[in-house]
Amino acid sequence: MAGRHILVINAGSSSLKFALVNEQQEQFPIQGLAERLGSNEAMLHWQQDGEKHSRTISNATHTEALAQLLPLVEAVAGGKISGVGHRVVHGGEDFTAACLIDSKALTAINANTPLAPLHNPANLQGIAAVTALYPDLPQVAVFDTAFHQTMPAKAYRYALPEALYREHGVRRYGFHGTSHQYVSTQAAKLADLATNNSSWLIAHLGNGCSTCAVLNGHSVDTSMGMTPLEGLVMGTRSGDVDPNLHGHLARTLGWSLSDIDRMLNQDSGLLGLSGLSNDMRQLEAARSDGHPGATLAIDVFCYRLAKSLAALSCALPDLDGLVFTGGIGENSELIRAKTVAQLGLLNLHINNDANANCVRGKSGPIHQSGSRRILVVPTNEERQIAIEALALLNE
Repeated sequence: MAGRHILVINAGSSSLKFALVNEQQEQFPIQGLAERLGSNEAMLHWQQDGEKHSRTISNATHTEALAQLLPLVEAVAGGKISGVGHRVVHGGEDFTAACLIDSKALTAINANTPLAPLHNPANLQGIAAVTALYPDLPQVAVFDTAFHQTMPAKAYRYALPEALYREHGVRRYGFHGTSHQYVSTQAAKLADLATNNSSWLIAHLGNGCSTCAVLNGHSVDTSMGMTPLEGLVMGTRSGDVDPNLHGHLARTLGWSLSDIDRMLNQDSGLLGLSGLSNDMRQLEAARSDGHPGATLAIDVFCYRLAKSLAALSCALPDLDGLVFTGGIGENSELIRAKTVAQLGLLNLHINNDANANCVRGKSGPIHQSGSRRILVVPTNEERQIAIEALALLNE
């Protein structure tokens, strides 16, 4: 098999998602997920040559899960893995691009843990697991936040006392950076434009959602902030709320900070509005049956999304188009149509037939004649991580 291989790893607190990326192949030779790690129900699932496989790995740690999956990956790669690319959620202001992992990088990643206490420790576990098994294999960290480090201060600063920023890093960082970078590059190719001479509004819509204004290949503003809670309505996250909501709930209901944090991150968003589900597919079906909660959830989701996109247009001198991506963005013709219907002032108008046909991994234009471009571009964060890892290894 020609071309170099990069193993891409996205480690969670009890899971490990992986994909083997070959630089010359569109499809991943093997990909999978180790889930429920540390429990009796731990399982390893993988897909290879169009076939799905599973294996019980009871009580496996991250290192033990890797020890199970690496022989599978090595066999597919012919024993030749050029390196490992890790998704790391938060790089703070320390990382403006991907980096080779060494002791200095590990110290900096760990120092940013207070900004992503649920994510960075898990990412470090994945790095440690690979190091334990393959200490000499080059490893690269690719940060969700790095792509957004090109935002100007007027976009990333909160209107808070200076000391909170200078001493504690309280600012907007943004997330989904690998997705926004990959999708904006692909959009420019589809439109036959140079990446460094193009301007896009990107809507990454899944269980987590964010928008981004991308100018000449660089992020100039985005909807997520210091944490992934800021911005759009999401599956279970509220998105923007009144900053004084915390104080109100504490005073009137006696809620603790942990109670409020849990509610905003786990019980809100589409789930909270609908009282039914955080799954957009289920909500669309319920809406067609007249479910009022599902109808409201979808209306709020689309309005807040359109509002965010219109606001982010302020960051661009011109607009080459709007791009939808992510599980919802790539597959929901309803969400795309309802959102674009509220963006007529930006000369964005959808072609209903093209919109209906652009689902299940298809990419392409869905705008009317005379409208600014509206594109659907499937994201591929694993490939973007591999691209950045290979670029570093080339150096």
